[in-house]
Amino acid sequence: MRMSRSTIGTVFVAGALGMTLTALAYPAMLGVQKTSDNPSLVIANTRYGPLTEADRDFVIKVRSAGLWEYPLGEMALEKGSTPQMKEAGKHLIVGHAGLDELCRKIAPELGITLPNQATPQQQQFVDTSAAQSGRQFDTTAANIMRITHGQIFPTIAKIRADTQNTLVRELADLANDTVLDHITVLEKTGVINFDQVNFQQTTPPKLPKEQLTPPPPQPGAPVVALTPRPDLNINTKSPTPSPSTG
Repeated sequence: MRMSRSTIGTVFVAGALGMTLTALAYPAMLGVQKTSDNPSLVIANTRYGPLTEADRDFVIKVRSAGLWEYPLGEMALEKGSTPQMKEAGKHLIVGHAGLDELCRKIAPELGITLPNQATPQQQQFVDTSAAQSGRQFDTTAANIMRITHGQIFPTIAKIRADTQNTLVRELADLANDTVLDHITVLEKTGVINFDQVNFQQTTPPKLPKEQLTPPPPQPGAPVVALTPRPDLNINTKSPTPSPSTG
């Protein structure tokens, strides 16, 4: 089923997952205000190298992505109507568990406080998919995730090229492999509408800033951890290319 551009703009409320912290401590409006208009501004000198606003922003983006894509992966594993969709769910679960583990490892070293909940926009992605069933679930969930993965992919490349922080570099390396793997398995579902995905990636709707902001964790709350699933026996570091149709 092909969706109209106006429909997909409503269903796939796919902003750029944009978040920039205002300070190393978690601010009240995480992801909205900036200390400057220069993402290359060094905000801390760590023993792993300088930490820029862009570096800090990236760690938060990766963490926040896992907080909604991991549960959506679980949903795909349960509700997916094809083996390919269930396989994509496994990759999402395993991939984001690995990224989350690394985020939780490096954040204290860099003085970054991590959110425990996804943004309202990201939670809406989950709710929108949960309301669907059968092939419509596959189409909705896969296209939402293909859009968001396509949006973050260029950011990963830029962080990897620019960062001087070795921990952020390590995260970018893992994120590059994981996101490429997820893009690949999502495309193998056969339900991706590439015209609409490309449109949404380049022309995301403008949303209120509070929709793009993960709520701050409660004082003293433990950091939520995404459960590793080695039982799924999934490799997310070396994606197999999609078969050629030509």
